Amino acid sequence: MISTQYITINGSKHFTLCAGTGPLVLLCHGFPETAYAWRHQLKALAEAGFCAVAPNLRGVGKTPGPEAVDAYTLMHLVGDMVGLVHALGRETAIIVGNDWGASLAWQAALVRPDMFTAVAALGVPMMGQAPVPPTQIFPRTPEALFYTLYFQEPGRAEAELSQDIEVTLRKILFNASADARGDAGNNRPTAGAQRPNPFAMVSQTDGLLAPLHNPEVLPPWLTAADLQHAVEAFTHSGFQGALNLYRNLDRNWELQKAFVGQKVQVPALFCIGEHDVGWDIPGMKEMIAQQDRLVSNLRPTVVIPDSGHWLPQEQPEALNTHLLAFLTQLN
Repeated sequence: MISTQYITINGSKHFTLCAGTGPLVLLCHGFPETAYAWRHQLKALAEAGFCAVAPNLRGVGKTPGPEAVDAYTLMHLVGDMVGLVHALGRETAIIVGNDWGASLAWQAALVRPDMFTAVAALGVPMMGQAPVPPTQIFPRTPEALFYTLYFQEPGRAEAELSQDIEVTLRKILFNASADARGDAGNNRPTAGAQRPNPFAMVSQTDGLLAPLHNPEVLPPWLTAADLQHAVEAFTHSGFQGALNLYRNLDRNWELQKAFVGQKVQVPALFCIGEHDVGWDIPGMKEMIAQQDRLVSNLRPTVVIPDSGHWLPQEQPEALNTHLLAFLTQLN
């Protein structure tokens, strides 16, 4: 049974979903997701003898967040996860993350291997230190800019994404999923057409959402009730806290200089959907193939068929099989 708890972490009450007893597994969501994105893993992990805990990250849903943009660095988020382990009365945990949560999980395992004894990352590989700040790398033209740059200016993306939160979430979740591959059908873009990608270039005039397909019917992995959980969460919090994660890309780059040359030493698993939009990012295939330079104890990469960017929701049974196989090998 999945229970709702408010756990005080570093003086702030974090909304969390919890299930089971046993070794602790933390589940870190991405953007624009909440703890509810892990509903299938919470149940499966509990049934397998683990204590699974999925928090809403700071500033998302009913988890409050600071006003200051610079309070959303990866080091702040790692600190939240350290505080969560302590609040639960534990000394160690396995950490799992998707999307932004994957970046958080990698960094937690890198800087606190004494606490986070294994890591599983979904969709986002472990990345080395770039030669220049990230915002100097991402493409920009007079007509369009990369989505991470579009998110940099406080208030700009919030204004667009908050106009109709349900439509925002429908479009982003659908268009980053395997269901938006361009196959024929009333629920999909025109057959053979290049799929719109919410995590690519954004028009300077039209914004992020305009070119994205709005499905007539939700895909089978996302029910109306599932979508409503996310709508209610972002109606409560807005998008500022979540977007502030992107506004710390350069600040994270500065902070991570302290760990250049250090490898993730704990056992690690990387999974990615066969149709993840991340494959379209230049250099992604190379970064995935070269992760063993940064992760000493990395299992072979798992590519899960018929899934896009939202692995825990799109292909929960396949992911749970690989995740549980990894976790049981740790004992």
